[in-house]
Amino acid sequence: MAMHGNPSQIEPMELPVDGNPRMGPIHRSPYAEAEASDPRMVSPFDVFSAAAEKFPNKRMLGRRETVNGEPGEYKWKTFEELFNTVLKVGNAIRGCGIKEEGRCGIYGANSPEWFISMQACNAHRICAVPLYHTLGAEAVQSIIRDSKVALALVEEKNIPELLRTLPATKSYLRTIASFGKVTSQQKEEAVKFRVVLYSWDKFLSLGKDKHFDLPVRKETDISSIVYTSGTTGDAKGVMISNKGIVISIAGLKRTLESVNQPLTEQDVYLSSYPLAHISGRVFAEVLVSSGASVGFPHGGVASLVEDIAELKPTILHAGPWELYIIYSGLQQKIALEGIIIRVIFGLAYPFKLANLYPYDFILCDLHLVKQGLGGNVRLIICEGAPLASNVAKFLRVVLHSDVLQTYGLTETCGSIFVSTPDKLKMPGTVGSLVPNVDVCLKSVPEMGYDALSSTPHGEVCIRGDTLFLAYLNREDLTRKAFDDGWFQTGDIGECQADGSLKIIGQKKNIFKLPEQGYVAPEYLECIYGADPYIDLIWVYGNSFESFLVAVINPNKQAVEKWAEQAGISRDFDALCENPKVKEYFLGELAKIAKEKKLEGFEFIKAVHLDPVPFDIE
Repeated sequence: MAMHGNPSQIEPMELPVDGNPRMGPIHRSPYAEAEASDPRMVSPFDVFSAAAEKFPNKRMLGRRETVNGEPGEYKWKTFEELFNTVLKVGNAIRGCGIKEEGRCGIYGANSPEWFISMQACNAHRICAVPLYHTLGAEAVQSIIRDSKVALALVEEKNIPELLRTLPATKSYLRTIASFGKVTSQQKEEAVKFRVVLYSWDKFLSLGKDKHFDLPVRKETDISSIVYTSGTTGDAKGVMISNKGIVISIAGLKRTLESVNQPLTEQDVYLSSYPLAHISGRVFAEVLVSSGASVGFPHGGVASLVEDIAELKPTILHAGPWELYIIYSGLQQKIALEGIIIRVIFGLAYPFKLANLYPYDFILCDLHLVKQGLGGNVRLIICEGAPLASNVAKFLRVVLHSDVLQTYGLTETCGSIFVSTPDKLKMPGTVGSLVPNVDVCLKSVPEMGYDALSSTPHGEVCIRGDTLFLAYLNREDLTRKAFDDGWFQTGDIGECQADGSLKIIGQKKNIFKLPEQGYVAPEYLECIYGADPYIDLIWVYGNSFESFLVAVINPNKQAVEKWAEQAGISRDFDALCENPKVKEYFLGELAKIAKEKKLEGFEFIKAVHLDPVPFDIE
């Protein structure tokens, strides 16, 4: 029952869900339902192989070559070349004794080998298990044991971490293949536990004289077991089907087409959002299915702006922490320009912001700043936590790029809400539903959230074909996660008048201050984070303290400029410790709270200013 028309409107059904008095109306996507373009597309490998057949000579995956120890230009492999490599890797995996429905771990940062390994698993009905490269040996050990991983394909620098797990994982893990080289000492260490360790070239040779027919894939097959972060206990293995991924790919493509942002073979994508997260994987597969080129960063977040300048991508998919780094980098670029350029920018920016949509031709995209990201970016997709609206608007104005906030979970197979690009008022929301998914809000009366009120609030509940199958080895948690077939996300949402959804907090993170109301810290972080003096903010409180506090990453340029005007001459680290600077921030936070008509207990009463940016973890 799909709907059409204004993409920012979602018309709910009239009756509560199944007569449940705690459930609000069902909402569905304003876009037509999206199915796979071919009924034979039952697995992600089918989507990939169709793209390889359609775009054989088009460049597909690229990485920067190293010249004299420094990153150089991007070098590319074509769709056809990579399809053949996937078949070789698949034969090597099978040559190690991994059978259909076996478990293969993939451990490392985004790289061509990561994507190739995933597709090789898809081809042979082998379940891919991402091993998060940021988690360390203990978490990797837990995942290998829980999912019974027999083969691990691993980034070269992560081999020492993986070897440290062997005393506890040797009963399951029998083979390790490095994406690069291995040392004789590492091989000896593995042999102690009867584990075979191969270099990448040696591993590929295992399938050289062997041929394994590709099996018949089913949409009910488990494509991947993706572990949640475990922030509320041990990480849970989320079992995701072939059908869930294929439908997610189709739904995202349909959504982008419906908002006049179709993906094409001319697109270039920087794959910085982790492939180990289901959203990063699905979005990369959406790009590949459209014939786009996917480039990989050569280093961590610190090199992100440099990689973007070299790759010149048209599409970025990033977490808010990466976009804050890009935002700060562009601000620094402006600050380093001469006085004339800074004055022109200061006059041009607010004018273009005020006239963005009626007069989009004005000021020629603020060319100076746009070139800082290669000059070609047309679409930025923000995944994860909410992006501060001032950052979203800045990037939209100076880059002439649509900035889309998305929302999804591992259990929903990635993004199920995407904001509409032609609506400036949508920053702060996660936009509208993608096709093939239903959503409703569930009242949480003990916290004062009513899904049937004039402004509906409640826990976001989801159903549809993209939902996960179950939690691995945790039938109890699987049953607990569902209510009459609806997956309960644990996130608290608020329906907006235009039909979009705003995430205002998490059920597990909401707390009550003594003798006061409930606090949703994520919601407050969105509000306070709009201050241009703030790059990132973390709001904290608990049920034993009477007020809220915050840790803030201040904007370096803004703070130093204010300090200069205030007659305070110190370096940035010292300014963050200065009581006068802290007092200024508290005053600014109080102004925001009053403007937004927050309750008294939602005011921030103390701050810690941290000059070191929050890291990804």
